[in-house]
Amino acid sequence: MKALNNVSGSTRRSVLASGLALAALGWALPASAAFSADQAATLKKIDNYFNSIRTMQGRFIQFGPNGEQSEGVFFISRPGKIRFHYNPPVKMDVICDGSQVAIRDSKMMTQDLYPLSKTPLRYLLADRIDLTSASIVQKVTEEPDLISLVLAQDASFGDGSLKLIFDKQSFELRQWVVTDAQGLDTSVAIYDVEVGKPADPKNFKIDYYLPSTKLR
Repeated sequence: MKALNNVSGSTRRSVLASGLALAALGWALPASAAFSADQAATLKKIDNYFNSIRTMQGRFIQFGPNGEQSEGVFFISRPGKIRFHYNPPVKMDVICDGSQVAIRDSKMMTQDLYPLSKTPLRYLLADRIDLTSASIVQKVTEEPDLISLVLAQDASFGDGSLKLIFDKQSFELRQWVVTDAQGLDTSVAIYDVEVGKPADPKNFKIDYYLPSTKLR
């Protein structure tokens, strides 16, 4: 598998951004979906568990559409805050302070900034999200051990989707998959997750003095 460190800087930033659901801006609500009674009951359980979480941390592994692989640690403090710190040789951090999302290149000491409100991360970081709503969840797929919820991207920015994957027994978030307009998938799986541990505010601070490119 080709290491992420071996691709160009622009390609690497693109992979990281799409993998963390940041590359596609301006997501909107999909057309309403119809849920069966069993699906509605399952969605209610997922919704209750997911919205009860205030803080979460653990490890992640990311797979890009061309076989790129990277990993690191993540921290979430809801509402609005997240950090992904990539292990070497990748020198990237993704930080959200509740308003802006920064994709920081620690090697070049530069960063790209995205408004949180225009990225799918707003769903993960919302104070509360209604995962029982057909106006938010486009599709539900049940497998023996997992449940997948698909949210659709605004067609004005190109077709694509965000899939959230939950454990069927515990209803814990296990993975998400971003499918871009070309049908290419980038997945992020999380593990060794701890819920409820106090979050360090320093993890969510963006250095606005760094040279930045704002993408709106």
